[in-house]
Amino acid sequence: MKWHKSTYSSGAQNCVEVAEGTVTAVRDTRNRELGHIEFPGGEWVALRVCLVA
Repeated sequence: MKWHKSTYSSGAQNCVEVAEGTVTAVRDTRNRELGHIEFPGGEWVALRVCLVA
């Protein structure tokens, strides 16, 4: 998985990281060892659309 942080995080360590693809994985930057949660890609896109609206 290729993880990236939001451009809104400004390099901060208290944010989430995302690995996008057919399945989108999300994890806490400060607690990476606790794992991640996964969403189908379509659900992740729908969430982003709702947050922007």
